[in-house]
Amino acid sequence: MSYTKFIAALVRANSSNVGKIRISPARCRSTAASTKSQEEKEQQMDGCPVVETVPVELISENKNAANTQLSKIHIDFDNTQEAYKSKGNIELLRSLLVFKLCTIDLLVDKNKELMDLSKKLLGQWMFEKLMKMTFYGQFVAGEDHNSIKPLIQKNQAFGVGAVLDYSVEEDLTQEEAHRQFGDRRGGVISARTYFYADEAKCDNQMETFINCIKASGGASSDGFSAIKMTALGRPQFLLQFSEVLVKWRQFFNFLAAQQGKSQMMVLEQKLELEQLKESLTKLGVGDKDDIENWFTGEKLGLSGTIDLLDWNSLINDTTKISNLLMVPNLETGHLEPLLNKFTAEEESQMKRMLQRVDVLAKHALENGVRLMVDAEQTYFQPAISRLTLEMQRKFNKEKPIIFNTYQCYLKEAYDNVTVDVELSRREGWYFGAKLVRGAYMYQERARAKEIGYEDPINPDYEATNRMYHKCLEYVLEEIEHSRKANVMVASHNEDTVKFTLEKMNEMGLSPTENKVYFGQLLGMCDQISFPLGQAGFPVYKYVPYGPVNEVIPYLSRRAQENRGFMKGSQRERSLLWKELKRRVLGGQIFYKPVY
Repeated sequence: MSYTKFIAALVRANSSNVGKIRISPARCRSTAASTKSQEEKEQQMDGCPVVETVPVELISENKNAANTQLSKIHIDFDNTQEAYKSKGNIELLRSLLVFKLCTIDLLVDKNKELMDLSKKLLGQWMFEKLMKMTFYGQFVAGEDHNSIKPLIQKNQAFGVGAVLDYSVEEDLTQEEAHRQFGDRRGGVISARTYFYADEAKCDNQMETFINCIKASGGASSDGFSAIKMTALGRPQFLLQFSEVLVKWRQFFNFLAAQQGKSQMMVLEQKLELEQLKESLTKLGVGDKDDIENWFTGEKLGLSGTIDLLDWNSLINDTTKISNLLMVPNLETGHLEPLLNKFTAEEESQMKRMLQRVDVLAKHALENGVRLMVDAEQTYFQPAISRLTLEMQRKFNKEKPIIFNTYQCYLKEAYDNVTVDVELSRREGWYFGAKLVRGAYMYQERARAKEIGYEDPINPDYEATNRMYHKCLEYVLEEIEHSRKANVMVASHNEDTVKFTLEKMNEMGLSPTENKVYFGQLLGMCDQISFPLGQAGFPVYKYVPYGPVNEVIPYLSRRAQENRGFMKGSQRERSLLWKELKRRVLGGQIFYKPVY
């Protein structure tokens, strides 16, 4: 099924209710899931002391090389000489200065005003010089795809790859954003927000992504490039499509409850087909013949049951169900259409958005670049995930090209991961995931409170950590089971990285298999990235680039994000001081990296 066509049967839903719809949490365990006790799992959280090796058995991809030996690797994240060997002393001093400035509330709160004032007082040339010596130099690789190559090549020499992101973004005030675009900007610090202007702007942003993909392909042989769906089309379409998917999932939960299966894990909720048909007929969803045709036409229910993946497959371009279906409104009890017709212009905008996504995926494939689709707000995310899933079905048949992003601060993160992994198993394509904690927490909570639906976010940071590790362990077990899953551990949390290494050692997952990747932002957590890279693990820096003036909004966000990050932990600054003192006392005052 072509993902550029499957939306054609979908038509508009009332987007005003999307925030009010909630999906009750369910749980699911992989067919390859661990049977270890919780105590055993907790013991695996111990830290990893470069480089102690212990021979362990490696499970090979074809399972026939059981006697192959793999060195068990432990990384020392306290070894500052290894962590900062790619940095000169000036770079260490710059890091210390920038991180210290990020802890001063006044500077962070007024960073935009202070930068504007500096530009007026110093002039453009001096202002750019100052920025390149401080914040820009710390967090941004350069102004264009040519100027970033030296930094990318240097990082590669020390074992660290790149996820390229052209970080020019529209700079609007909070008031302008709220007036024009609702709540898309409010409360968002650590993620970029795109705003829809017109189709021409979306075309320009697609060209920007294409240039980024080409730059990534030209800079390295194994790079990533990041895209956001909201940059490629009218976000209202994503909002409407998300409501369709959420309503459809909610209807499945309603039917599962009727059959007494609501407390089961999500993939174990198998609806009895005959009972399901009877329920749908009684609800007035359609007549008996229509309902029969929905399932026989899709060749579903041959086993006598329908699960969530079967149910989801009914929304596609090969069935007329989307034009016929009535679902009960669980608040009013009345039947209402799941879908209404798009206008001709809306349908045209939708098709152009899908065409842009298709173009980007093809360019990624041609340039040998893997494409990461960033996660966004929960009211867009169901549609973004479904579109990404269709891209994976099309482009991940031979190797992982398209990676979806899972936000582990969401209560339903584990369900989302398990359902998508199961679909990849059934259809035989390569599952690719980037796991993040999430960037929209404050905005999501405020919106839930304002509109009156259940907070979709885990209650606290520890709950998010548990969810992250639960999702990560599930994907690692799938890699161990089939070697067709791939995951990027996108985290600055040292405990999470150690947890991953411990699991890889237990499962015999070699870093040279390139199934598990690690990712951190440029200019942050070098004490994690570089020791991993030098030990042979695939690790990547998220590398922004663009002209100084045009990346100021990005730098503003980095300053705000680092305030909380640096106040919460003094570790990175203490390690930087430790290495600087070691070099000065050792006579390496003019240390320069050799590569």
